[in-house]
Order: sequence, then C-alpha cells, then structure tokens
Amino acid sequence: MTINVAKEVATLRHMTVSELRDRYQEVFGEDTNARNKQWLIKRIAWKMQANIEGDISQRARRRAAELARGTDIRTTAPKAIKPAPKPTGDTVTGFVQPEEDNRLPPPRSEIERVYKGEKIVVLVLDNGFEYEGAIKRQRDAIW
Repeated sequence: MTINVAKEVATLRHMTVSELRDRYQEVFGEDTNARNKQWLIKRIAWKMQANIEGDISQRARRRAAELARGTDIRTTAPKAIKPAPKPTGDTVTGFVQPEEDNRLPPPRSEIERVYKGEKIVVLVLDNGFEYEGAIKRQRDAIW
C-alpha cells in the first residue's frame, strides 16, 4: 500500500498537538517533548516521506559529515538561564514622575537657532516647551 504524503500532511494539519505527538510516536517509535504544531507536522511528514522514498544516501551522509567537521557545531544544548527573581515589594500604582533630564537647559531658558535663514526661539518651561505661543509638555508628542 502506498501512502499519499500530500493527503497525510493535509490530515496532519487538522490534528491537535496531542494527536500530532501520538502520531510522532507512531512514526518515529519514540516520544517527543515538542509542542510546536508546525515543527511536528514537518518532522512527521519528513519521516513518512523518508520511509516511502528512502532516506538520504550513504554518500550524502559522508559529505554532510565532511562539511560538519570543518565547522563549529554546538554539540550540547545551551544551559537554561533562570529568569531573575522578581522583587517582592509593594506595587506602585498611579503616575510616576520621571527624573529630571540633565540634558535639558534649566527652566525659563531660551534656545535660539537659525534655520533656513529664520531665527527660531523656544522657551524652556518647568514641564515642557513653548514655541510660537504653543506649549508642549515633555511627555507629549513632538511638535
């Protein structure tokens, strides 16, 4: 009996992850920890196709091994990094006042620039800027 891989893949796409994991166990003969649906579908389809049409040749395996010898391949999985523990303290709710930006000139200063032959003057306020009578707060959008 020949298996139509395209029909099998279409069937796999409608399976749940749990069903795919069971199918993986049937095809490969071993369990998997994977829970990524797309990865499971690809691996199962590849194995079914390899079973039907045959695996890669010994010549291809030798060539792959030659190429692998000349590269830096990781042989062990990276160590899992534990996330930093969250501080156990009181939760702050409400608006938090940002710290003063030391890059800005002090309030009531005037910033003057010449742009395309025109003098532009901006007045620095306690909580923003004034330009041509319009006031913009620091946390608001750009002019």
